[in-house]
Amino acid sequence: MIDQLVQAIQKTKAPICVGLDPQMSFIPDTVKARAFEEFGETLEGAAEAIWEFNKAIVDATCDLIPSVKPQIAMYEQFGIPGLEAFKKTVEYCKAKGLIVIGDVKRGDIGSTSAAYAAAHLGRVMAGDREYAAFDEDFCTVNPYLGSDGVKPFLKECDAQDKGIFVLVKTSNPSSGEFQDRLVLVPSEDAEADGASSLLVTGKKEMTLHKLVKDADPELLKQYTVRPLYEIVGEKVAEWASEPRLIGESGYSEIGAVVGATYPEMGKKLRRIMPKSFILVPGYGAQGGKGDDLVPFFNKDGLGAVVNSSRGIIAAYTKEPYAEKYGPDGFADAARAAVKDMKKDIAQALKRL
Repeated sequence: MIDQLVQAIQKTKAPICVGLDPQMSFIPDTVKARAFEEFGETLEGAAEAIWEFNKAIVDATCDLIPSVKPQIAMYEQFGIPGLEAFKKTVEYCKAKGLIVIGDVKRGDIGSTSAAYAAAHLGRVMAGDREYAAFDEDFCTVNPYLGSDGVKPFLKECDAQDKGIFVLVKTSNPSSGEFQDRLVLVPSEDAEADGASSLLVTGKKEMTLHKLVKDADPELLKQYTVRPLYEIVGEKVAEWASEPRLIGESGYSEIGAVVGATYPEMGKKLRRIMPKSFILVPGYGAQGGKGDDLVPFFNKDGLGAVVNSSRGIIAAYTKEPYAEKYGPDGFADAARAAVKDMKKDIAQALKRL
């Protein structure tokens, strides 16, 4: 699937992903009124409003972009009708030739993670018949339960020609509370001497405390201090290096999520994960700008796809689009915002 994404980016000349995160406050009153008139002020009515809103956005932008990213939480909150709207959105986007990245952030212990992977990337059996449930092309994966939570997704990527984007350094302001934590990492020589085993026993906290408290220079030489997001990035690079998962483009089906709001960290992670495409959230509404994106790309102008959600689907609510388009022109405003985003990124990438 990564080759299809690369080809779509090259065709549109737009390394852009439109985030279909339809909060009810973004949906114009006229759209909601039609849905509620037909279905009442019910979960079904809300789901219908979401679906009609999404359809208009997709129709207005699908010729300009390679991919979309529906965020499943915005649909799940409306229960089964919301999930039906999510499924309809995925199917409609794929029918329009778009690559669909399901922003589901799944990850759990082995058996549960396998079920998540089957639901979003693979196939499930109903008696003797096989079905694709949600059937996205890619999905986002949370790696913080460890490898046994990610391996089922790797298996589906291999079997179904699908891909994943693993959370490495997310765009939200508090991501550093955990992702930026410094970790003592044993050197290769220390691992060979068995020093790393001190850090994986039940006495890990005591061992780390003693290591720092005593500050034994010889012992400390066996370790380096690394931020956690770099260690996760190295694991993603390991998963991505599996030859069967590398496409003709040279990129792997195993990508990473790294926020546009952290360009210096993105620069480091681009080097750490050379074969991984990077999904870059945080452009626009969260403060990311075109110039911030350069470190996420390779010199070939590829290697990243940049997501904008509110900045596109709610463009009609703010300048420079509000006065020209207004609520009734929300889809045309989204199209104009995509064009402006495309120009901004193209201008920035000239620096490559």
